[in-house]
Amino acid sequence: MSSQAFLDDFHYIATIGSTPRHGVDRQAATPDDQRARDWFTAFAQERGWTVRVDSIGNVFALITFRPDAPFIIVGSHLDSQPLGGRFDGAYGVIAALHAAERVEKRATETGECPEFNLAVVDWFNEEGGRFAPSIMGSSVFAGIKDRDEMLAVRDLAGTSVAEALTSIGYLGSDDGPEAAGYAEIHIEQGRVLEREGLTIGAVDSSWYTQKLDIEVNGEQSHTGATAMADRHDALLAAAKIISMVHDVTLDFPAEELVSSVGQLTVEPNSPIVVARHARLVADLRSNSPEIVRQARDTLRRQIAELAEASGLAVNVRDFDIRENQYYPEPGVELTLGVAAELGLGARRMQTMAGHDSVAMNRIVPSVMIFIPSEGGVSHCEREFTSDADMVAGLDVLSEVVHRLVYGALAPSPLPAAQGRA
Repeated sequence: MSSQAFLDDFHYIATIGSTPRHGVDRQAATPDDQRARDWFTAFAQERGWTVRVDSIGNVFALITFRPDAPFIIVGSHLDSQPLGGRFDGAYGVIAALHAAERVEKRATETGECPEFNLAVVDWFNEEGGRFAPSIMGSSVFAGIKDRDEMLAVRDLAGTSVAEALTSIGYLGSDDGPEAAGYAEIHIEQGRVLEREGLTIGAVDSSWYTQKLDIEVNGEQSHTGATAMADRHDALLAAAKIISMVHDVTLDFPAEELVSSVGQLTVEPNSPIVVARHARLVADLRSNSPEIVRQARDTLRRQIAELAEASGLAVNVRDFDIRENQYYPEPGVELTLGVAAELGLGARRMQTMAGHDSVAMNRIVPSVMIFIPSEGGVSHCEREFTSDADMVAGLDVLSEVVHRLVYGALAPSPLPAAQGRA
């Protein structure tokens, strides 16, 4: 249970799917994801914890103090982006395992039985790099996404979620634990903490997010023989749309809206064929729902005008819309208070990125904790957080989880959530 044991485990997991530039490529339901999950399962079983796998591939390690009590769930995700960083997600899972071990040992030594049981989770497909949408496993657990619809989602190679989970042995049938609360620790993925010289962020809210699934249908033709006036180039139209998605941010004050196109597929993707089809996903985020809606309306109007002018058929579909989430104030104060007790600088802050806690906060009181990201970069191989900051975060998480299992947060006004996978 030492800090060094935690660091050894963290740096070992970073070797699974490791890349030459010190990142990881451990996408959901791949053989490397299986290896990481097998390690998670072994860690739990070696300590006598019960392991459950639900029907969307979430893996739970359960510590039962009171047979009839619900669970405080703590964790994150082990899957990564393609050529992603080794800290995003995995840090939260490994810290959760070690925090849970500390909490269990402390309860045994004091003889004080916690009010709630404790579960550590590796959520399936948080990243959404292979299967869209992201935050899939926790969203199904929380009842936000339909399990059967998510199992039917296919990657670019045509493999479904159900097929991929079956192939690695993690399409389970267990019920998820009954949840009474949730906690997650994560790297910031921004530079606020680093800039202010602080170690801990207590997340109080999340940004509004929505995506646009855009399909451009043109006509395949020869890149050399077809006259320019006779071409219906889907890729050219897609390029113009990508520029629109970027430029719509200029309609608002700086940093009030962020946007991107992170995925683009082209057919037939031949160097001597004008593209007949292009598909892209646009991502719009702001703290203001109204700004996102205005940007979305502007883009849909501009895309419709482009389609008419170019003679192409362009279909636009709204999806993966996430409302602002506000984390319970007692949880924010709990994090700030624990950090102060440990002599760590801390501040309250927002998350612009989505996390499993955003889904879980819809159904139970949730706590979200950040530690610094060097240079503010993430989803890339040079993502980095120091060992010292990771250990400090583990200490905060351990104390927060200890207090949660003893009832530090008032029960949710909603009925205790059941695992819906």
